[in-house]
Amino acid sequence: MMTTSQLDNATLQEQDKLQLHPLQHPKTHADPLVIERGEGVYLYTADGRKILDGMAGLWNVDVGYGREELAQAAYDQMKRMAFTSNFAGMTNIPATQLAKKLSGYAYPNLKTTFFTSGGSEANDSAFKIARYYFKRLGKPEKVKIIARKFAYHGITLAATFATGIERYHKMFGPAVPGFVHIGAPYPYRFDGEVKPGETIGTAAARLLEEAILREGPETVAAFIAEPVQGVGGVIVPPDDYFPRIREICDQYNVLLIADEVITGFGRTGELFGLNRYGVQPDILSFAKAITSGYQPLGGNQISDAIYDAIQSAPDTDSWMHGYTYSGHATACAVALRNLELIENEKLVEHAAQMGARLQAGLEAFKEFRFVGDVRGLGLICGVELVSDKDSKTADPALAAKVMRMCQDRGLRTRNVGSTLAFAPPLVISAAEVDEIISILGSVLDTIV
Repeated sequence: MMTTSQLDNATLQEQDKLQLHPLQHPKTHADPLVIERGEGVYLYTADGRKILDGMAGLWNVDVGYGREELAQAAYDQMKRMAFTSNFAGMTNIPATQLAKKLSGYAYPNLKTTFFTSGGSEANDSAFKIARYYFKRLGKPEKVKIIARKFAYHGITLAATFATGIERYHKMFGPAVPGFVHIGAPYPYRFDGEVKPGETIGTAAARLLEEAILREGPETVAAFIAEPVQGVGGVIVPPDDYFPRIREICDQYNVLLIADEVITGFGRTGELFGLNRYGVQPDILSFAKAITSGYQPLGGNQISDAIYDAIQSAPDTDSWMHGYTYSGHATACAVALRNLELIENEKLVEHAAQMGARLQAGLEAFKEFRFVGDVRGLGLICGVELVSDKDSKTADPALAAKVMRMCQDRGLRTRNVGSTLAFAPPLVISAAEVDEIISILGSVLDTIV
């Protein structure tokens, strides 16, 4: 294999045309960045540019780039045994050790882990877990999943239609049946009725109860929610939203699935996103930062009641679900070392501190006529751009333009709709946070 020193950027881009990328369109992939290496919070391109990665890859490179500790963990495990099947009847040492590490790690009530290769698989598995559980309880009609507008839950067929962003559906219909969407707890744009005595948080939670009653509680298996809706626009719910959601789920025997693919392992300044609200889910989906992107790994954690339903099943009702790479030995070994780094370097606490600094810097941009809202939680922040502040008219074209201008000046962000998202590696320093603010400010100053 030739190194990048033997190939110029144009040659690499030409070779790249043989690859179909996720979310690809000719307009967005006409001049792709060719990344040669990464170090800390920075990416270095084949044509010599240095870019501060304000998105930590895809929300996931928590411990930063170039961590030799994780490369060494992968190397050591691969020398011993890179992979073996983890299907029933066989296991491997890193998978068992990681399962032990994760037992009660995110939430005290979640002790058992099922491993996948990533977040989409984890959410698809969560839907199957919910259906399986209620079939074992003799309630086979409880199959529907309620999700939210602006939700993003992945790219498998079921996860696509759990996602509440229409452009992900358009070319892949007909829709998978059994998914219902309600309004999001979106303080800046909440358009539902707020009744006397309600807050936006409790009003948004009421939409879940109304949907359960409309569909019939006997047909609804689960409600799935991200603690912060990332791809939908970095939507942070009011603090009273999730406690009320938990009450509603309990009242109607509906499982709560926490999609913490983005928010898990410190991103929000808490170890997991729902920790902030004192709420425990019945099923957790995780991925991304469990290995900081150094290996593909995801999974679910389940309550004891769900585990008992699986363990006590007759042969005819076995848990017939799994992936080739479930419990991948090398991925699990890297995850164990990655969690050590997160803990030893106190990155959860650091994310809270640097997140407060980042959000304070972004708040100053509200003075611009086209900055409608700034929001965030820990090191996941969003700046929403509008063409008119009074009407809150979303301006996704401007967000895309600002994203490109930032990249040209050495800062990678991501435009999700009309919102610029920021989720840098958790190892980011105060000076590097200030660099994000400085570059974005210099770009916004040029907008007329």
